[in-house]
Amino acid sequence: MDMTSQDWNGRARNRAGRLARAAQALGPALRGKCVTTQAVGTLLTAVLEPGDRVCLEGNNQKQADFLAQALVGLDPAQVHDLHMVQSVLALPEHLDVFERGIASRLDFSFAGPQGGRLAKLVAAGRLNIGAIHTYLELFARYFVDLTPKVALVAAQAADAEGNLYTGPNT
Repeated sequence: MDMTSQDWNGRARNRAGRLARAAQALGPALRGKCVTTQAVGTLLTAVLEPGDRVCLEGNNQKQADFLAQALVGLDPAQVHDLHMVQSVLALPEHLDVFERGIASRLDFSFAGPQGGRLAKLVAAGRLNIGAIHTYLELFARYFVDLTPKVALVAAQAADAEGNLYTGPNT
């Protein structure tokens, strides 16, 4: 798929708008590309928009528990109807976002220990499944038709420029 200059300009405006909202909301808590752990909820509220496709991924076998907990702590009156794309539903928080109304749609690969709870949320109409993918299909579709607007990635290390190191196996 070829990107037109209008597509690129729209993406650039969208990114600039999100960054401006983050800077305004965080003020002195924003130091370059770094925020304190206490300010993560404020950051997420500023950058997430209703209907956004959001990728939540850990580093290797980690499940991004801090980021999942931060999502659950958001106000559903401000952040809602997110479309989550993630490989594994391993933590209760991965489904808590649907119970709280923060997210409404899900594309994933594996539910593991959350499978029974997932089925109950679907039956209750609290969660709409886009598709259940293989890992490779899901990751490939991130670049085709499931491209996230926001990616929440747990990393082993990061620098002040925003570069992430997710470990030797990833």
